[in-house]
Amino acid sequence: MFDGEIVELYWQRDESAISQTDIKYGAYCRSISDNILRDQGESEECVNDTYLRAWNSMPMERPQRLPAFLGKIVRNLAISRLRRNKADKRGGGEYPLCLEELGDCVGKRPGPEGELELKELTEHIDKFLAGLKETERDIFVSRYWYMAPVNDIAERSGFSYSKTASMLHRTRLKLGMYLRKEGLL
Repeated sequence: MFDGEIVELYWQRDESAISQTDIKYGAYCRSISDNILRDQGESEECVNDTYLRAWNSMPMERPQRLPAFLGKIVRNLAISRLRRNKADKRGGGEYPLCLEELGDCVGKRPGPEGELELKELTEHIDKFLAGLKETERDIFVSRYWYMAPVNDIAERSGFSYSKTASMLHRTRLKLGMYLRKEGLL
């Protein structure tokens, strides 16, 4: 089924929208949730919550890209669930590791002007990513948006673990230099 047809089912309040979403994007949503939570039961609940959130929000918005819409929902829910579960610094899946890796190049958390600072940082990171080679960008996004383990990224990309880890390290360094040059660090 095409994405537009699935979205139309949501708009018609047809419950088959949920099953069609699961058929087409269930594995995608589970992989995002799993990469963050590392707990199959928690991940499954998160995916189900994603479908509920999509069901409740669809009448107000009609997403242009359904996988991006669902991916954002499941990622945010998984991160919230992880925070709520008060995971240990290194014991809660890939999320804490990714934050630690990015800490040096992204810097401190936004201050009182947080919304504006975060928006500006996001725009600069998007611009930075647009300037990367496709392979480099895909590996970076896989790690820091989808929070995929480095082993999985290496396997999927056909690179060795060390080459993938090295590529991520170099890209983080480039991002840090770019953000310093732009005056954001």
